[in-house]
Amino acid sequence: MIGGGYHRYLSLPRAWFAAVNPVSLRADTLAALTGAAIALPQGVAFAVIAGLPPEYGLYTAMLTPVIAAMWGASMVMVSGPATAISAVLFASLSLLAPAGTPIYIQLALIMTILAGLFQLLAGVCRLGGLISFISHSVMVGFTAAAALLIAASQLGDAIGVTIEGGGGVIERIARVIAHWGQLNTLALVIALATLVTLVVLRWLSPRLPSYLIALIVGSVLGEVTDAAGSGVEMFQKLPAIVPAFAVPDVSIAQIFQVLPGAVSVAFVGLLEAISIGRSFAMRRQERYDSNQEIIGQGLSNLCAGFVQGHAGSGSFTRSALNVESGAQTPMAAILAAPFLLVLLFLLAPFVDHIPKPAMAGIIIYVAWRLFSFAEIRHILTSSRSETLIFALTFLSGVATQLENAIFVGVVTSLAVFLHRSARPHVAAISPIVYHGRRLLRGVEYHELDQCSQISVLRLEGALFFGSVEHVEAAFRRFEANYPGRRLKILALKGMGKIDLAGVDLLVSEYLRSRKAGGDLHIVIAYKETLLALRRMNLFAVVDKANIHPNKAEAIGTVMDRVDPDICATCRIRAFVECAGKPAPPDIGGDSKPPVVDALGTRGMSFRE
Repeated sequence: MIGGGYHRYLSLPRAWFAAVNPVSLRADTLAALTGAAIALPQGVAFAVIAGLPPEYGLYTAMLTPVIAAMWGASMVMVSGPATAISAVLFASLSLLAPAGTPIYIQLALIMTILAGLFQLLAGVCRLGGLISFISHSVMVGFTAAAALLIAASQLGDAIGVTIEGGGGVIERIARVIAHWGQLNTLALVIALATLVTLVVLRWLSPRLPSYLIALIVGSVLGEVTDAAGSGVEMFQKLPAIVPAFAVPDVSIAQIFQVLPGAVSVAFVGLLEAISIGRSFAMRRQERYDSNQEIIGQGLSNLCAGFVQGHAGSGSFTRSALNVESGAQTPMAAILAAPFLLVLLFLLAPFVDHIPKPAMAGIIIYVAWRLFSFAEIRHILTSSRSETLIFALTFLSGVATQLENAIFVGVVTSLAVFLHRSARPHVAAISPIVYHGRRLLRGVEYHELDQCSQISVLRLEGALFFGSVEHVEAAFRRFEANYPGRRLKILALKGMGKIDLAGVDLLVSEYLRSRKAGGDLHIVIAYKETLLALRRMNLFAVVDKANIHPNKAEAIGTVMDRVDPDICATCRIRAFVECAGKPAPPDIGGDSKPPVVDALGTRGMSFRE
């Protein structure tokens, strides 16, 4: 059965329960108070980004973190409403219904439930490892595109103008420019004051409840200047503070309409959560189970859709603040929920005093923070393939609909992965002396001489149907560049996969060498590779005496077949075994391969 043993992922109690003690509980309680303070304005902000009433973001911030913490894998990650996933939700649904309308809300709830089901199914089937195949550049490019869409969607509120929603980044910016003449100066002042306050507070200390303070500053400024009387739009009162259970009222046809968006939401949510969870686990030197995390995310979204919450995921901002505040266990995320509820009871009467431009200023800052300029710079300067993945993901997200960016990025990422897998590294190697040790290193990279009778090659990577053409072409290239070497040694280093096509290539090379009067010896260091070759009947053709566990044994065996007359004129003396062969009079039997320093012969790091 697919996903056998899934009961351990769904069962309670979780292993971290044993880590809870009075000391950790005290630290988690303090972290929870800080987390609740930041979750209030962020919950409202992310609901606005998703095109939903503010209370839906708050409900998400209450329930999602609790379930994700109990069933997830991270000790410190905080889940809940998140920027990128809210942007995907909005981008997917704004094409189907006007934001904030009853049908839009019902579609958002069913999309959240479907996303949770998809995630739960992925966790049960143990698909967590597949996330590792998706390049990080996909998320960087997608997040940058989402940031532009988020900022563009808030420009109307920031200048106090009602602008038609929907469309991509370019369309939204064009609408803002077209309505610029209707700008409300007071709205712009409130948005800028909130934004500047937030920037300054974050610069002073990241541990301050900056979002809450900035929102209060914007609200006070709105009260002092009578913003409501000056045409500045305010938030409506919250209809309820505590979420209620309800089944979304949608048709089968509408369910099929939101399916593509639900897949996008599920995928983006898992990418975010696993990336954040794994990052913090590595920093804290903790074990991390991506399949368990997927279960936690799936359950949290599945439940959220039935209690007026929208899709959530891991939040890097709240998780980082959680760690900085001293959180020790997932109890910090769980305790933040009741603290948020208390805080909401205290502040709910004042929600209708919050100007929309103030929230727009906060959301624009969130969008700015989504741009990871250091990561973008690193991608652009370090790898052409990662630059391609980033560029196509980002440009498709800006030029078309945001959810398209995910599919473009994933397809490009997988294409790059397959391209790399189909081009394993093949190198001709020869001995050098490095810090007194004799090592085999790349002939071309280090400009080394090879033995005139023995060609030693190293293959690093998978030898399968997709790579045999590239590997065979490399063999022929080395034959042309280094002719006359009848005896060959092929070292299979770190081979991850070999199939029947790979075995056929080895057999073909073996027979080719024998036909030319030479021989091919293969070095296989790992038992798993040897067993795989045995299952695929390699030894029905290749003599077992031609298989060696290390290069030294292979070289020693091949040296018995070299022509001593050629050795008598050879000045390279590549191998230790050359000492026992005839040599030119002025060299004798000494074997002295080239000596290199720590930087190699080309002044670069000592690598092939």
